[in-house]
Amino acid sequence: MNRVIKFLMISDILVLTSFGLIDPILAIFFKEDLVGGSILMAGLAGTIFLLVKSSIQLPFSKYVDSHTYPSLIKWLILGTFLISTVPFIYIFSKSIYGIFLAQVIFGIGSGFAYPTWLGLWSTHLDKNKESFEWSLYSTLAGLGTALTAVVGAALAQWVGFNFTFILVGIVSFVGCLMLFELDRREKKSGFDLGRNYQKRSKLVGRI
Repeated sequence: MNRVIKFLMISDILVLTSFGLIDPILAIFFKEDLVGGSILMAGLAGTIFLLVKSSIQLPFSKYVDSHTYPSLIKWLILGTFLISTVPFIYIFSKSIYGIFLAQVIFGIGSGFAYPTWLGLWSTHLDKNKESFEWSLYSTLAGLGTALTAVVGAALAQWVGFNFTFILVGIVSFVGCLMLFELDRREKKSGFDLGRNYQKRSKLVGRI
């Protein structure tokens, strides 16, 4: 497994599993701790996120397909950073409108990060190991999310929502920092790791 795939996998699993800590408790948080919060507003918040993400990621994927590795890494870092700010916005939100703002930022960050991550991942898969690497990622992400779901619920009940949100923000920010290593390795190599994944995987394995 080449290093780009490893760093993309670790970064995304950190972000996914950290948000797995709060997914089961968000509706309760919205309903009990926010002015104007309700189950309906929790559903609307999820809708806002999906609408913003969907409206950005499809046109942005065209940009991803026409640009090279260094540019895409910067967009992936920006998108992941925006995602990692969302739990901290939850902490300071006093009404449902603060949550709506967080969901817009979440959607923008995901709209940048998701197609960029997929583009980089797809073009760096190791030849004849594509199914294994996809399955390894899916398995680790699934197991991590399953574990953090119950841990997040326990933390929210025993320690409180704010502590849980802080933990999620920190872990997802660490996932963002992992991506800087990809940028550093590209600059160190002195090559633009083009679009041909078979040639690039050989080069990346040496970086």
